[in-house]
Amino acid sequence: MKKLLLALGVSAAATLSPLTQAATYTIDTKGAHAFVQFKIQHLGYSWLLGRFNTFEGEFEYDAAAPEKSEIEVTIDTASIDSNHAERDKHLKGSDFLNVSKFPQSSFKSTGFKSTGDGEGVISGDFTLHGVTKNISFPVQLIGEGKDPWGGYRAGFSGTTTLKLSDYGIDYNLGPASTHVEIELHIEGIRQ
Repeated sequence: MKKLLLALGVSAAATLSPLTQAATYTIDTKGAHAFVQFKIQHLGYSWLLGRFNTFEGEFEYDAAAPEKSEIEVTIDTASIDSNHAERDKHLKGSDFLNVSKFPQSSFKSTGFKSTGDGEGVISGDFTLHGVTKNISFPVQLIGEGKDPWGGYRAGFSGTTTLKLSDYGIDYNLGPASTHVEIELHIEGIRQ
């Protein structure tokens, strides 16, 4: 009888609790449905594009309470890929990322402010090259729903621009190349 009353109590509590709760999503890097890309001017004459091939993370999301959204991403800096082996070797060295000393970069959110339907500004601590700074950037919900494999997914996109010298990277590529644009395109699988 005690077990029956306990089960009824738990069931009643679940029924009375809010119907919407933030769900945890694992960023789908195994299925290659997520990307961390970068874009920087090369000497002011062209754009250099690249990405980080290895990263992982999770996010919390509830459409009914987007202000409670959170995200945490860790990037393997040695996985930088600019589609040119010699350039990647230089980018991994002490002039830029210094991956032997700083093998990871990370972002951990500290707040989210909704600015409209499916849009907002996320703030958090970004660490690069051993330096951590609080940054904010706009993000947008791309979509959410069931996937063909019986799961549920949500996808977001965000872009920010970083001043390299703020993170101790001061290699001179000219005045047009002092900032790098970072794009985060993520698709998460609800756990």
